[in-house]
Amino acid sequence: MLELRKSIRMNRRSSLRAIAAGALAAGGIAAAPRKAQIAITFDLEMSRNFPKWEDTKWDYEKGKLDAATKEYTVGAARRIKEAGGVLHGFVVGQVLEQENVEWLKKLVADGHPMDNHSYDHVRVTAKLLEEVQFRFRRAPWLISGKDPKEVIQENIELCSAAMSKRLGVKPTGFRTPGGFRYGLSERPDLQDMFKQLGFKWISSKYARHLNGPKPDTKIYESIVAAQRESQPFRYSNGLLEIPMSPISDIGAFRNGRWKLEWFLEAVHLSIEWAVANRAVFDFLAHPSCLGVVDPEFKTIDLICKMVRDAGNKAELTDLHRIAAATPQ
Repeated sequence: MLELRKSIRMNRRSSLRAIAAGALAAGGIAAAPRKAQIAITFDLEMSRNFPKWEDTKWDYEKGKLDAATKEYTVGAARRIKEAGGVLHGFVVGQVLEQENVEWLKKLVADGHPMDNHSYDHVRVTAKLLEEVQFRFRRAPWLISGKDPKEVIQENIELCSAAMSKRLGVKPTGFRTPGGFRYGLSERPDLQDMFKQLGFKWISSKYARHLNGPKPDTKIYESIVAAQRESQPFRYSNGLLEIPMSPISDIGAFRNGRWKLEWFLEAVHLSIEWAVANRAVFDFLAHPSCLGVVDPEFKTIDLICKMVRDAGNKAELTDLHRIAAATPQ
């Protein structure tokens, strides 16, 4: 691991210069006259394989947040606010069925934005009913007689209604459960649906990158290169896309079975690129996962420290402010 870290450090500057040059040549974001915008986002849901690897029930109970997940979310929000930022949460509507949501109301009152993640964690690109969500595959009578798009739209609207009723929040942003390599570029019908539902922006794209059980220089460089593909853009109908920035905690700790130190290195390299290129970095995590593998908040502290150390070259922000700063 030590030799790998030495190799990464030696190659970091040349890799960043090469990627930045490519961005300039392509008319990318490297020349944008702004600070790097660093957002820390949590998808508020339970995650398969956490806290124990054999845990799979969460596929059917995404909103049954346990005490540890709530505590970690609150702890992360406190640290981020002390650093001058906010935690941007995406709420699965099922969460709001719980008797006590005071912890979530407190986060909202403290200025941490919350947006829509659908009610049951549905796959918005599903074309068959059995693809919409595990819950409906096991209990198909819940959506009997409907087509997938109808189920998906109703599920999104139901989450907005729940957030309005229990949190006093009208969400204007949406994050898709699961990310897609090209976002919704190939689904103009879904782009139009989100605009019609009143969303000002969505977060659906997750750029492709290499992964593996032990990241090497090629994997790290692939993750850094993916940051250039993870910048905000607008679809043809004007809907704004704010991509999720690789690598997510699920990508690292479930798909790759990484160690925490490897994940921290990937985050460090990615933010370093964002700062150098005055770009957006939308850190994606799930407290039900990150809280298990990083109980001491090392990732959150690293992000906050890097932004602080960057001075006027970077800022902690949220996706609403990123959206407001993105040209029409």
